[in-house]
Amino acid sequence: MRSPYNIYSKTICPQTIYLDAVGTLFGVKGSVGLQYAQVAQSFNVVLDPDLVNRAFYQRFQSAPKIAFPDLAPADIPHAEYLWWRSLAEDTFRLTGDLNKFANFESFFKGIYDYFATTSAWFVYEETRLALEQWRSRGIRLGVLSNFDSRIYPVIEALDLKQYFDSITISTEVGAAKPDAGIFMKALTKHGLEESPNLAWHIGDSFEEDYLGAEAVGIKAVWLNRDRRPSSNPAKQSAFTIDKLTSI
Repeated sequence: MRSPYNIYSKTICPQTIYLDAVGTLFGVKGSVGLQYAQVAQSFNVVLDPDLVNRAFYQRFQSAPKIAFPDLAPADIPHAEYLWWRSLAEDTFRLTGDLNKFANFESFFKGIYDYFATTSAWFVYEETRLALEQWRSRGIRLGVLSNFDSRIYPVIEALDLKQYFDSITISTEVGAAKPDAGIFMKALTKHGLEESPNLAWHIGDSFEEDYLGAEAVGIKAVWLNRDRRPSSNPAKQSAFTIDKLTSI
């Protein structure tokens, strides 16, 4: 596993660093399954958090990317809601829990709103320190995420908004990582569409973040927080860190 320690001495200092959101800047408290189970209790429904968590990620991996290229901006929030509702419904069909809800729509609205607050999220220990260090060097920062418009209240509620010059999300762009379109939109916001080599992108997904950024000429850094070993030669040769302050 190659690591970009002292990377500033080996390459041009970036003008902009883009960062993924979930799994990079902040994460889900406990697990998605745990959060679903806690909210379900207020609807008198008992869930197995581990079972729900496994089913959720199984359905999440097979779901279409959360991007709506043909929608008008005014229609995107409703499309986001329906995308996540479909995923939740499929999750509970898989676990056999769907018929436990007397009013699934009410439950889902509750869980959807819940994930727009700080209750569901935690900021990684080193996140603010890394952001402050980069800002002190004059580096501009942007969020680049396959997320929906709830990212705006979440970023603000987690007290991270002040660090970022831009936020680029798949639902608004109409393209999701690793598609080049979302990276190019983020580059354009910082005037770097003709010089992507002046930007870095850091994220926890090797396929979406690392390979997607590398394909458009952005310097990619893979955040492997769990230090997961891999026999994949591409992963072994990738610039890899296990926390944001490793750069």
